[in-house]
Amino acid sequence: MGTREPGGATSPTTRKKAAAGAGKAASARPRGVAGGRSAPRSPSGASKPSRKSARDQPYHHGDLRDALLQAAARIAAREGLQGLTLRAVAREAGVSHAAPAHHFGDVTGLISELAAIAFRRFSAALSEAAASASSPEAAAEGRARAYVGFAHDNPCLFQLMFRTERLDHSRPALREAANDAFLNLARVVGERRHETVVPEHLTLAQAADIARMWSMVHGFAMLYLDGRLEDILDGLPPGATAETLLAAMLRPDRER
Repeated sequence: MGTREPGGATSPTTRKKAAAGAGKAASARPRGVAGGRSAPRSPSGASKPSRKSARDQPYHHGDLRDALLQAAARIAAREGLQGLTLRAVAREAGVSHAAPAHHFGDVTGLISELAAIAFRRFSAALSEAAASASSPEAAAEGRARAYVGFAHDNPCLFQLMFRTERLDHSRPALREAANDAFLNLARVVGERRHETVVPEHLTLAQAADIARMWSMVHGFAMLYLDGRLEDILDGLPPGATAETLLAAMLRPDRER
């Protein structure tokens, strides 16, 4: 206990010791604490959040659905169709595993939407190839070259477009895109026959021409992708190419 002066007053020495002790106690308190109570919050009401990794951050770089489809296309080109899973696509896009299921339902939905994109690109390539043609024959050749060229440049997507067992053709986007591509092929026959071709009401001759041309060009594209035309191409005259061979198939009367 401290000494007290007469009359109950504390001595100056005791008062100095008490003040020094209080100062030490104050300096020993944790920061942000005053008198045992929490310190007032900053005007924002919260301290700054800790920095998270890029994978933990919510996706904010644009359209997530489109980003998932782009991720799926990259996986397909790199690993083939067998590598396309919802988890793989989510991982490639850097989002949660639930994101692809939210947008596409299941892997069939995802692949079907990817095929719809492929069909639209395919149809646009065919239309562009025929846009500047000077005759129906030139337009047919242009579309055929574009058909094979698309297959060569996009082998996985091209194969996906015709993998019916993997696709859900009840999805509006895929059904519409596939129908537009078929109309592009049917238009070739209509131009060459100088007739209006209505796919829902074909004559037998129109149907035969469409099936003949489609079988020829699609078969050529598949054989070309598989490398099964190498022996034929190696035996062509000097300067002849795969395009030369395809053109000769489309107009055999000129090669007789």
